[in-house]
Amino acid sequence: MGFTIEDMLTLTGERYKISMIAGEKGWSNSVSWVMMIEDFTIIRHFVGKELAVTTGMGFDTEDKLIALVRELNAHHASGLVVNTGFYLHEIPQSVLDLCDEVDLPLLIVPWEIYITEMIKDLSIRIFLQGLTDEQITAAFIKAIGSPEQLAAARQDLLQYFDVDGEFQIVFMTTPGLDTMDTVERRRIGYRMEIFLENVTHNCSFFYYDSGFVLVCNDLPQDIIDQVITDFERRMAVRMPEKKFTIGISSRMKDLSNLSNTYRRARAAVDMACAIGKSRMHFDDMGIYRLLSLVPDKTLLKEMGRDLLAPLIAYDEMHEGQYVETLENYLEAEGSFRIMSEKMFIHRNTLMYRINKIKKLLGTDLSTSEEKLQYQIACRILHMEG
Repeated sequence: MGFTIEDMLTLTGERYKISMIAGEKGWSNSVSWVMMIEDFTIIRHFVGKELAVTTGMGFDTEDKLIALVRELNAHHASGLVVNTGFYLHEIPQSVLDLCDEVDLPLLIVPWEIYITEMIKDLSIRIFLQGLTDEQITAAFIKAIGSPEQLAAARQDLLQYFDVDGEFQIVFMTTPGLDTMDTVERRRIGYRMEIFLENVTHNCSFFYYDSGFVLVCNDLPQDIIDQVITDFERRMAVRMPEKKFTIGISSRMKDLSNLSNTYRRARAAVDMACAIGKSRMHFDDMGIYRLLSLVPDKTLLKEMGRDLLAPLIAYDEMHEGQYVETLENYLEAEGSFRIMSEKMFIHRNTLMYRINKIKKLLGTDLSTSEEKLQYQIACRILHMEG
């Protein structure tokens, strides 16, 4: 997922004598560009994922350094590189502690290093990695939406991913994404990437079809779940105004199944939105797994809302609970005792309701087939929220 702090240390750390001294949990932060800063002016233009580099000329006291770290964190920077040895000789412990607290990587480079040469080198690497990421995104979108181009997508991804391995998709969306301009959406995407801790080159993150897509390749399920848990935690703190809904697909083998994987992630998001949850695993959806993937939405309407129309109309007119009562009756297999305990309603009242429901539906609910179709109808209504 882009050129990361880890890449910088691995590929250029020895050449430029770069050391990470704090904020190590942000090692997987991706970098969009490198910005030289000596005061706070330019930070207001940060959109996310910038790597800030300073000699310390304008941040030569403990208070100024703490203020700098807070500003960079507020603007979702990828990290901070300090060129030590002239204006700054040591980084105060309070600054190190703050970087650890907010997971902002703090790196130091000795004064004898030509900082402009390092910035030029890093900028070229970031640009080239950006081109590669665009090619990878295009290939994944082909695999998801254009099965006829699967062979080409496989060839494009072969050198970067295990195309025969397991894939899993996490789909994330929030209200209003479609109405945002491209710059605002990109800014949100940059920030989200920073919040996806410990995700690097076995994943790809991009915007597609009204949401943000995270494609994971050969990542253990517990790691993906932890990444999403940490993401939700950081989003709640750093972007509380954005309420994201997350759908997690099944794990499916081979790139040829990526379109199915994607549909399952979307189905999980739709289900989460319908029932008011922030996160949903497709594999935890039970019978909704089957219903959510039915392409004929008219059929679902006929089997759901149309079948229950008499009860829905009665409930709307009388503020009743006939649909809920029917569902509980079917789940309790006709036991009024179980229904009474669950709904806190006297069994005589429930018996009256069921008799009225049978008359409204024109059925006595005596066969397994009848019961099953009404159970499915209730499930379909839940899918609609």
